Amino acid sequence: MSPYDPSAFPPFAVTVDLVVLTVRRHALCALAVRRGEPPFQGRWALPGGFVRDDEDLTGAAARELAEETGLCAHDAAAPAQDNGAHLEQLGTYGDPKRDPRMRVVSVAHLALAPDLPAPRAGGDAHSARWAPVEALLHQGGYGREDELAAPLAFDHAQILADGVERARSKIEYSSLATAFCPPEFTVGELRRVYEAVWGVALDPRNFHRKVTGTPGFLVPTGGTTTRQGGRPAQLFRAGGATLLNPPMLRPEV
Repeated sequence: MSPYDPSAFPPFAVTVDLVVLTVRRHALCALAVRRGEPPFQGRWALPGGFVRDDEDLTGAAARELAEETGLCAHDAAAPAQDNGAHLEQLGTYGDPKRDPRMRVVSVAHLALAPDLPAPRAGGDAHSARWAPVEALLHQGGYGREDELAAPLAFDHAQILADGVERARSKIEYSSLATAFCPPEFTVGELRRVYEAVWGVALDPRNFHRKVTGTPGFLVPTGGTTTRQGGRPAQLFRAGGATLLNPPMLRPEV
């Protein structure tokens, strides 16, 4: 048997790209960065970077998430934390021509977090901002008011679309929607998350009956809040249940 020769195989790099979603002003938004270096200099893109020699994929994604947002990836089974974000692997993207520099395979991750402050740019990003996903995925491309619209860099439009669809489908049958909420939240705040992610209006009474009637989905904290105005609303935290049974099916638009 001939010895293994690494030089007989073409070199390629591995990156992690992040679809970071949050709900801001009742709209589903994603973190976008404007590239400060070639390729696609000046174009908007998803945050991400190359995997270091001493990192595994989850570690690289968690590092990029912390650098871009200040958030810490947390285990879904662990108690909620103020600066925590849900992080899961989304998919692998390996078109040979996706990066003009060299062969680059990207392992995309999906991160979900409560309403976040204005982001800070890091790495090779020139600037960063939260933008509605519908605007980022617009057929004519994305650009701020003073910019010409252009498609997202690389294959990031496809990665973003896949991440949004993962979030939209997964909140039908899992407790993932609570990742968009602070540690303590009202049923009304949770309903507005579903409405923002799905882009539809939901009947408040039916929604309240569904989420409070699923054992272990929501746990009362014993407190109330008036932050939404009106009468005091009961506060809840996410319970131990990870699946909604029966699922809350997405209304047809």
